[in-house]
Amino acid sequence: MHTTMSGRHKAGQVIAHIIMILIAIYTLFPIVFLIFNSFKSNNEIIDSPVALPKEWTFKYIIGAAQQINFWKAIGITFVITFISVLLLVVISSLAAWVMVRSKSKLGTFMYLAFTAAMLIPFQAVMYPLLNIFENMGLKNIPGLIIMYGGFGLSMSVFLYHGFIKSVPQSLEEAAIIDGANLFQMFFKVVMPLLTSTTVTVIVTNAMWIWNDYLLPFLVIGNREGVKTLTLELYFAKLTSGQYGNPWELIFPAVLVTILPIIILYIFLQKYIVAGVADGAVKQ
Repeated sequence: MHTTMSGRHKAGQVIAHIIMILIAIYTLFPIVFLIFNSFKSNNEIIDSPVALPKEWTFKYIIGAAQQINFWKAIGITFVITFISVLLLVVISSLAAWVMVRSKSKLGTFMYLAFTAAMLIPFQAVMYPLLNIFENMGLKNIPGLIIMYGGFGLSMSVFLYHGFIKSVPQSLEEAAIIDGANLFQMFFKVVMPLLTSTTVTVIVTNAMWIWNDYLLPFLVIGNREGVKTLTLELYFAKLTSGQYGNPWELIFPAVLVTILPIIILYIFLQKYIVAGVADGAVKQ
């Protein structure tokens, strides 16, 4: 009987490993496909899209980087992403902390309002919002940063709120007794305890903002000299693809566009699961 159960357990493990390997292959295939075709000419991509490159040359990647003004675009995208994420981390952590510690009906109502806002799709408020920002003269990079801060606030507050509830209030009281003001107490005592949630907020929002196309297109459009990476990629494809899709531009351009955020995710991925669990399970 024991041998039979052991055999079934091993068979179950083998099946589980096979399923996980298949899922991993299915998940990684688009990235491998992108990398392979970033080193091929247009004709080679069309003739053998899933084959290895005949020659591993960086000329297509260099050419694509030049055509999408990579260094200028990555600088603009980095500034937008960095400031937006910084605002989200500071404002959402403070807001969540105030809601948790207030223990009032207003704090509960505000938290429910932030949570409910996650259910409202951007498309539902897109045109009124753009009209308001245009009337205020904010259809530019500062306006885009404000929009990102607003749309990312709900999820960030939700994650912080759950974890802050588990932070002992006695630590804050001890800091106040030692002479710290509210901001010193929050940033020197509470904030260091929120590392995993903060990293989760940073990574999830940075990935979304870095790869976003719709908001920059609606706010910035084809304005010369201020395009993000996704806009540069889009308009470079339009100007280069008059006689068909320029695959030798598209694949390497997409690769250099997503590479920075993939590297960020790889280095910080171990914090993401912990942060989501800390912020969501403890609600």
